[in-house]
Amino acid sequence: MALNNPWVVLIAVGVLAVAVGVGILLGVRRDPLRVTDPAALVSRAERVRDLPSFRAALNRRMALLAGILALGAIAVLLGGVVAARPMAAQTVQPVNTSRDIMLCLDVSGSMSEVDVEVLSVFEELLDEFEGERIGLTIFNSSPVQVFPLTDDYPFVRDQLQRVRSSFDYSDETPEHWVGTLNGPGASLIGDGLAACTMRFDHLDDERSRSVILATDNELAGASILTIEEAAEYARSQQVRVFALNPVQGKDAEVSAQLADAATITGGQSYALRDTTTVSDIVSEIQKQEARALQGQAQVIWVDSPGLWVALMLVAVLGFVVLLWRVKL
Repeated sequence: MALNNPWVVLIAVGVLAVAVGVGILLGVRRDPLRVTDPAALVSRAERVRDLPSFRAALNRRMALLAGILALGAIAVLLGGVVAARPMAAQTVQPVNTSRDIMLCLDVSGSMSEVDVEVLSVFEELLDEFEGERIGLTIFNSSPVQVFPLTDDYPFVRDQLQRVRSSFDYSDETPEHWVGTLNGPGASLIGDGLAACTMRFDHLDDERSRSVILATDNELAGASILTIEEAAEYARSQQVRVFALNPVQGKDAEVSAQLADAATITGGQSYALRDTTTVSDIVSEIQKQEARALQGQAQVIWVDSPGLWVALMLVAVLGFVVLLWRVKL
């Protein structure tokens, strides 16, 4: 047992000590020869005091008075313990029933004019989700995880705002772009998609996993994986890909290739500026059943006054009964 406010018990002990001290002081200062009430003289009173019945009655009264004092002291101490808020430790393992969604953003030069629009769409998606775990990975010639899967939406929103502000730059490389230029080429779509797919955790658990990939699919360089190979890998991991295409309707070939890759995984491709894009993606993701995810076991402290309140009530009840019995 632990007490949330242990100092309250010290106050109760102090009050009890003061009460005992005052009682002792009053008893010492009392004049035993002073008669406050008229008394009748009884002849041979010592013979009465020697009677077994008188002694038994006196002992019984003294025992009751001692019981009153003891129960009163116990009730005060127990009241102090209750006021100090007894706490008990409990081990809980939170369960999060949700889906996992990895936002995957191409930050290559060809996407620089539309990335702010993409981030706006990501924020709109965030407004529609409730309890889903969201992560963000960006890529160019190499991928970088901005933040892992989390259901802390204020944190996610703050990070999206930071990435958005990083696009307002002149000479220096934006903070969030550090690590995305560590290889040859640019806009390596297949490698970026594979990296986003690898960002999911709890792989032994059957969960709804989706990648929302924002890219114009304009490859510039030799990637390790083609977009088709990355899509096959995502399918093998039971990850669905939903593509946001900012050039849909302009370049039929790259748009078809992106759409085919999304279809391989069971997902779809959407035009970035379509008015129904956000609602369509949310609807498709929510069609998948949310799965329970066991969180890490945590020890929490909760109020546990039940036993102490019961003991205090018993002490108070016994105190009142003895007062009535002694007729004080």
